[in-house]
Amino acid sequence: MGRLHRLPNYDYGQEGCYFITFCTKRRAPILSRIVGRDDPGAPYRPELLPAGRILDRYLQMIPTAYPNITMHHSVIMPNHVHLLLSVDAGEHTAEGAPRSSRPTQLVPRMITALKRFTNQDMQNDLWQGGFHDHIIRSEADYLRIWAYMDQNPAKWREDRYHEEAYP
Repeated sequence: MGRLHRLPNYDYGQEGCYFITFCTKRRAPILSRIVGRDDPGAPYRPELLPAGRILDRYLQMIPTAYPNITMHHSVIMPNHVHLLLSVDAGEHTAEGAPRSSRPTQLVPRMITALKRFTNQDMQNDLWQGGFHDHIIRSEADYLRIWAYMDQNPAKWREDRYHEEAYP
């Protein structure tokens, strides 16, 4: 069995902010490519490839599909995805219907759905199992993670996921 990347017995449906990272299978660089290296004045940024565009479309649907989840920031790197999101622990969705899953399953369910739908659209198994998370405990932590996500494309060559994708 793989290493557990989440806190045991932690309620991931409780109100709070989370930094989530999930990776492509074998860290394959299939989601985006980093552009801007050739233009000194341009910021580095991910240019989405077909799988990344499909994933991005599903990320845009999260507010409708998961009204208890608010997406604050996301970055689709070549072989991994970072999400900064919060969970509203309210008992009902925006439409007033009861929540469709137990609170502890809300974030894992959303990640599973993102992976499943992109796999279906690409007709391929794109994703490594599981995801990594960090529970954000302060405003300083939130701001540090936001900055990390913004700087991630510029630091792609130094990223540990880059080395694994391009041995």
